[in-house]
Amino acid sequence: MSFSDEAVPAEEVAPEPELVDENSDEGVADSEIVIEEEVDPMGVLKRERDEYLLALQRTQADFENYRKRIQRMQEEQSARAASALVTKLLPVLDTLDLAEAHQTAVSAGSDDAKALTAARSMLLDVLLKEGLERVDVPGVPFDPAVHDAVARSDGEGGEVVIDEVLRSGYRWRGQVLRPAMVSVKG
Repeated sequence: MSFSDEAVPAEEVAPEPELVDENSDEGVADSEIVIEEEVDPMGVLKRERDEYLLALQRTQADFENYRKRIQRMQEEQSARAASALVTKLLPVLDTLDLAEAHQTAVSAGSDDAKALTAARSMLLDVLLKEGLERVDVPGVPFDPAVHDAVARSDGEGGEVVIDEVLRSGYRWRGQVLRPAMVSVKG
C-alpha cells in the first residue's frame, strides 16, 4: 500500500499557512508589530564615555571645592589661634608699658631699665610685624568701634575727639581685639 492511498483524518492535516504581504498590516495585530531599532555600538560607547567624563569632572570639582573649603577652615582656625595668643599677650604689653612709664630719669640708665625697655620693644616689634596695630592716638575723632569712652569733658566745637588714652587698644589684622580706654572731650 502506498502512502498516498491511505486516508488521513481531517484533524491531523495541518492547515496551510496564510500568505501575508509583508508590506501590509492586514492580518497582524498592532501589538505584534515589532520595530527593530538599529543599535549603533559606537554611539552607545560614546554616550557612556560622555557620562563617565561628566561624572569624573563633577567629582574633580567637588574635590577641589572640598580642598579649598578645608584650606579656608584651617586658615581661619590658625587666625583665631593667633588672635587668642595675642589677646593673652596684651596684659604683658600693658605691664611693660606701665613699667616704662614709671621709670624715672635716675632709674632709666640702669641695666634693668634698659633690659626692660629692650624686651618691651622686641615683643612689640614682633607683634607689629605680624599684624598688631596700637590704637592710642589722642586728638583723633571718637570711634565707638575702636574706643571705649570712660570719661567726658566739655570741649570746643561739636565734634567728639579723644582727649587722653588711659589704656591702649589693639587691632589684630584689622579686627579689634581690645578697644582703647579713653577720655573724650566735645
